[in-house]
Amino acid sequence: MSTAPQLVVHRDKELMAQAAAARLITRIVDAQASRGSASVVLTGGRNGNGLLAALAAAPARDAVDWSRLDLWWGDERFLPEGDPDRNVTQAREALLDAVPLDPKRVHAMPASDGPHGDDVEAAAAAYAEELAAAAGPENHGPVPAFDVLMLGVGPDTHVASLFPELPAVRETDRTVVGVHGAPKPPPTRVTLTLPAIRAAREVWLLAAGEDKARAAAIALSGAGEIQAPAAGAYGRSRTLWLLDAAAASQVPRSLYPPASA
Repeated sequence: MSTAPQLVVHRDKELMAQAAAARLITRIVDAQASRGSASVVLTGGRNGNGLLAALAAAPARDAVDWSRLDLWWGDERFLPEGDPDRNVTQAREALLDAVPLDPKRVHAMPASDGPHGDDVEAAAAAYAEELAAAAGPENHGPVPAFDVLMLGVGPDTHVASLFPELPAVRETDRTVVGVHGAPKPPPTRVTLTLPAIRAAREVWLLAAGEDKARAAAIALSGAGEIQAPAAGAYGRSRTLWLLDAAAASQVPRSLYPPASA
């Protein structure tokens, strides 16, 4: 069941990153208090990495029990381990190396020089198996019920590595797929599918900058998910769009929360 998106609009991207980091700390602490652990799906790109850097600088980060946090990724560039363009490499630099995580609970997507070599489909299948192994009976499906799943929104409305009209966005059975011929480099990627994304309790979509304004407006105005993948990304209990004023500039005012109008 889809949840109606809620909008939170901040003055600029720095404020958005800081507020989103504070929101994420609260969400993780709440989940750990109620269930003992928390699970979060990270996103790359400038907004995802900006949030992680803001979290690293937040004094409240010490409220999190980092040893009881599972980290997953929504997508990954299929490049060698340690490549600076890999999302996990950037996440380690922005935050992960600075906090006491349990290495066994950091679930990076396979690299192109990993055990599956350059077979991206085998890498995707292996990540799907890892997700399935982490899903408990209470999750009622092949992936864990992530507490928060974050996604950056591209100017073309793509989320994770689900690009408009490409096969991956049409996938309804598998939870993870390989992507060939992505319209932005590198062309080969691994990504969660929309069914896996929708297993999350909360899905947060991040967009900042004028180049994201049209994408946010399209996705929030009832576009179809094949043409606008961001429109198909929603959580089971909450769907949150975290925007700066520039990215929100073309969103219909009727969708604004009363406090932002």
